[in-house]
Amino acid sequence: MIHLKMMRHRLLRYLGITVGCLIASCSINLFLVPSHLLTGGATGIAIIVYYLAQLPIGLQTFLYNIPLLMAAWKTLGHGYTVDVIIGTGIFSLCLDLTRFLNAYAPVNDIMLAAIFGGVFNGIGYGIVFRMNGSTGGFDIVGAIAKKYYSLNMGGVIFAFNCMIMCVAAFLFGVAPAMFTLICMYMNAMVTDKVIAGFNSRKAVLIISDRAQQIADGIMEVGRGVTFLHGQGAFTRKERNVVFVVVKLTQVSKIKLIAHAVDPHAFMIIMSANEVMGRGFSEPGIAFRRFINKDKVQLEHPEHLKWHDER
Repeated sequence: MIHLKMMRHRLLRYLGITVGCLIASCSINLFLVPSHLLTGGATGIAIIVYYLAQLPIGLQTFLYNIPLLMAAWKTLGHGYTVDVIIGTGIFSLCLDLTRFLNAYAPVNDIMLAAIFGGVFNGIGYGIVFRMNGSTGGFDIVGAIAKKYYSLNMGGVIFAFNCMIMCVAAFLFGVAPAMFTLICMYMNAMVTDKVIAGFNSRKAVLIISDRAQQIADGIMEVGRGVTFLHGQGAFTRKERNVVFVVVKLTQVSKIKLIAHAVDPHAFMIIMSANEVMGRGFSEPGIAFRRFINKDKVQLEHPEHLKWHDER
């Protein structure tokens, strides 16, 4: 039963990766290629060659990834590389299967193409990364650089993408390269948003001598409260710190309650990208059933034979 559940989870994961690759591929062929724009990574190099020699983008992307995949196989482990090979293969195939969309470009304005191309690219890549997948490319280079040289992955990938932009500016002019930068920025922003989740909340810390009264007021509006024990570094005075996670629409209520109880209360409001637990998002129904049904086995991991997917 455990292995069946894990196989089902893996199949759903690869299905999600396929959906993400399909969305990103459609975005490239609908918005970027008709407007003569680029994207980052090995796909960006493939698009440059496509503009010059009309070679299939997907096939090029897969071929350019072969030496990178070989390096990953030797340096990053087989588990990681198998996942990247699958993701790269799916993405490359989707790129060529959706090539016909070049003739159905929905917009003629290059700015709109850059914005919407970046948005849908970000949605696609975000789904892939959220499924713990990868489409290869400079991600492999960044991972290797981080492992052996302790370099920041984002910095390495950004440096290579800047090189692509310089080549594009030399070949096609400065304007397309600048619009491509807009596209890449939108791509990065949306990707981060999809990975983090859209159920962002606010985490509130309140420091006050009347912490209990503030907590009582907050609980009256239906939110749970946790006391964190703190101590003033200068006064050495111990006090409770009110900690509560609320929806964005409830922040003003929390501020009014705290100010009404203690006008001198010290309050910190922080963003919480994803919140799981009672009152917020919870694991899927199927996963909860799996946990409940196999609770005994999960409490005794020596009875299980886990296989690391990564």
